[in-house]
This record gives sequence, C-alpha cells and structure tokens, in this order.
Amino acid sequence: DKIVGPGNIFVALAKARVYGEVGIDMVAGPSEVLVVADATAEPDCVAADMLAQAEHDPMARAVLITDSDELIPRVGAALERQLTALPRREIAAEALRANGALIRVASLDEAVALANRLAPEHLELLVAAPAALLPRVRHAGAVFLGRHTPEVVGDYVAGPNHVLPTAGTARFASPLGTEDFVKR
Repeated sequence: DKIVGPGNIFVALAKARVYGEVGIDMVAGPSEVLVVADATAEPDCVAADMLAQAEHDPMARAVLITDSDELIPRVGAALERQLTALPRREIAAEALRANGALIRVASLDEAVALANRLAPEHLELLVAAPAALLPRVRHAGAVFLGRHTPEVVGDYVAGPNHVLPTAGTARFASPLGTEDFVKR
C-alpha cells in the first residue's frame, strides 16, 4: 500500500498524515525552479521559465543565479512585462514577491556551488556550455541543459519524473523511481 504523486500543500499534508499507515513517496513542498544563467541566456526565456513555476502556487520558488550584471535588470523587466499578460498573474506575483530572487554571483563556479547548497527541485543551466557545468551539479531533483530544454518540457512532455524532492531535500533524496515500489 503506497500513495505516490505530485500535489499541492493539501496533498503533502495528507501524505504526512497517513505516513506509517501506508507508504508514501515523499512529502514534497511547493514547486521550485532555479535557473543558472550567463550572459548568453535570453532574458525573455529566463523570465518565462521562472513564471511557469511561479504560477503554480503562491508558495512556489523561482530563482535566477547569474554571473552577468546585464542579465538581472533585463530578466526583471521581462518578468514585469510577461506578468501583465499571465492569466494567473496574482499567484505568480505573490510567489515572486515571497520566494523569488535574482542573484548575482562572481562566477558560474559560485553559481553551481550555491545551486548545490539550495538543492532545487528543478535546475536549469542556461549557459553557453551547460554540459561543462553538469558534472559539478551534485544536488537537484532534475536538471535541464541549455535553452532548448526549459523545465516545462519536463513537466508536460519529455518524461522526467514529476515527483521530485523539493525544499533542499535533493541533498539527500532522489526522485520517485521503480525502487520505491519494491520492498528491500
């Protein structure tokens, strides 16, 4: 007997309540995306990817970490512009206000180190050479490489597991997998 699957705060609370009576996959928190980007990233794409998570829930997290001085104001402007046309703009705006951030770091090495500390559910590497950064990523629920793999593709098309560790738990937890259905 096991209950698995993604959901909002009510699903997480229900899983926590029945844990011990039945098995569960994990108690996951609100959806989150962390985008590591350099000067080659398209601000409109970064903003769209952040908003795609922010619109899920007022408690969702959407964070940009970049080594580019120019990218932060451009992404900020793109967020404001795109937010006005978003049907779920109130939810996304609250998520960005409460749990969003645009963070400037000195280098991509520092960005990856911070990403590993945050251990996000979804990590996008929107940099010129994403494959070069990937070996240094130690903690993330799912990783998306380059501008042609936005996180929403993972949510709706590409097939990465949708039950992923959130709220920093990717430091010690893995996505739902076949081993979760086998007693050991």
